[in-house]
Amino acid sequence: MVNKFLKKIIAQSPEDLQFISALCSESKMKVSDIKYLPSTKIFLISLSRLNKEIDNKKRVSSILKFEFVSSSKSKNINQIDQDNILELIAIDIFKREHNFEIIFLFSENRLITLTCEVIEATLEDQKYK
Repeated sequence: MVNKFLKKIIAQSPEDLQFISALCSESKMKVSDIKYLPSTKIFLISLSRLNKEIDNKKRVSSILKFEFVSSSKSKNINQIDQDNILELIAIDIFKREHNFEIIFLFSENRLITLTCEVIEATLEDQKYK
C-alpha cells in the first residue's frame, strides 16, 4: 500500500520560491481559478500540477497562495474568457527597491506580475486526481 500524504510547502525566500516553481511547472489552471483579493492582499491560484515528488504522471489539485501582495498585473491573458486554460512554465522573482516582483510565466507569452512587500507563499495539496 502506498501512503498518499498531502503536502504543504512554505516559501519565505527566493530559493524556497524556486522550489515551488519547479513543482508547479507544467501546471494547468483556468483563468477563473486565479483570484486577487486586494482588501486582504492575498493572491490565490487553484492549479492541477504533476506529482513530481514521486516521479509519476498523476495530477494533484493544489492551492498556491501569496500574501502581502500590493498589486497584480497581467499581460496577454483574456480575463473575459474564464474557461481559458493556462499552462504555467515557471515562477521568477526580482527585487525592486523595497518590494519583490514575482512573475508567473505561462505558455503563449502570457504572464502575471505580483508586487509583494515580503515573500510569503504556500503551496498546499488538496487532493490527488
